Amino acid sequence: MKILAVNWRDIRDPFGGGAEQHLHHILAGAVAAGHEVELVVAGYGDAPADDEIDGVRIHRRGHWAVANLALPPVVRGLLRQRRYDLLVEDINKIPFYTPLYKGDVPLLAIVPHLFGSTVYREANPLLATYVYTAEQLLPRVYRDVDFEVISPSTRDDLIARGLAPDRVKVVYCGLDHARFELADPPPRSSTPLVVTWSRLRRYKSINVAIEAFAKIREQLGDARLLIVGRGPDERRLRKLVRRLGLNDSVVFAGYLPWDELVRVLYTAHVFLNPSPKEGWGLTVVEANRCGLPVVASDRPGLRDSVREDQTGMLVPYGDSDAFARGALRLLTDTDLWRDYSAAAKHWAAGFSWPRCVAESLEIFATVAASKGNER
Repeated sequence: MKILAVNWRDIRDPFGGGAEQHLHHILAGAVAAGHEVELVVAGYGDAPADDEIDGVRIHRRGHWAVANLALPPVVRGLLRQRRYDLLVEDINKIPFYTPLYKGDVPLLAIVPHLFGSTVYREANPLLATYVYTAEQLLPRVYRDVDFEVISPSTRDDLIARGLAPDRVKVVYCGLDHARFELADPPPRSSTPLVVTWSRLRRYKSINVAIEAFAKIREQLGDARLLIVGRGPDERRLRKLVRRLGLNDSVVFAGYLPWDELVRVLYTAHVFLNPSPKEGWGLTVVEANRCGLPVVASDRPGLRDSVREDQTGMLVPYGDSDAFARGALRLLTDTDLWRDYSAAAKHWAAGFSWPRCVAESLEIFATVAASKGNER
């Protein structure tokens, strides 16, 4: 097949995240299976306009801030110039509304998750309303489109918005197990070590993890919190740490190279994920792969990636007391922690990128065989 895909960013974009990693694994897997793949994304820095990564030909145009306006003309131009068997749109921010100009090319929409009302936690009211309204048009514009989603929570979200259940297929994300295999894994920290790992954006609610840690410190005076990641909310979070008197026990590690991050996960005892919503919770399963139990918000996506009372605990979103209680149970009960750690490793072992790619390519083939997604 000749496949054309469009996303906001590519795998090398410094601000790329889980959505980019997920899509790249699938597209690179398609190339490895013998298909021709092109990807249209926004440009960044001094990245070349035309590039190739793992056999995927990249077309970088415009800027990410206006990607929803700059990239559709590029996609339309390519569709006019060449014949494609399948168009793939990754919807993880504002949709590109490809059904309006795809012609008779079959379309598959891949959706990690939609913001919904959570966008108001991050953006100013005007921008948030723009994003929220853009999502509201999905059921109308994409009513005859097939979807691949990464969790039951995202599937349920799309169906609740009015999309046809038989058009939405769940394919779980994979996991690159080789990246977590250390010849000599470091031991767990001799003192309680809590870690939270995310983009530092307001809607990720890292402040809840900090507030929970303040309560943990009241009982475990030698406990430490490591915040991994970077983003525009860091300044606010640092002020919170100072206000709570935690400067001596909280470290902002910033971005960590993968090998350093893995070693951190092996040395920590508990991973906190206070997000209000995730597509799947890839960081949860990655932490589990290192034997790290999780305390997470009982919210969409995280409900799928956390096995309740096995690999972690689900607590009410925003409840720092509940986060602290969950973490303290694990930090003070050695036998309980070992049971959760073993279950976490077993759960994570079931996810692989080859399986994700194979299932995705089955959907690719089925959709490509359709006639413009018509019922």
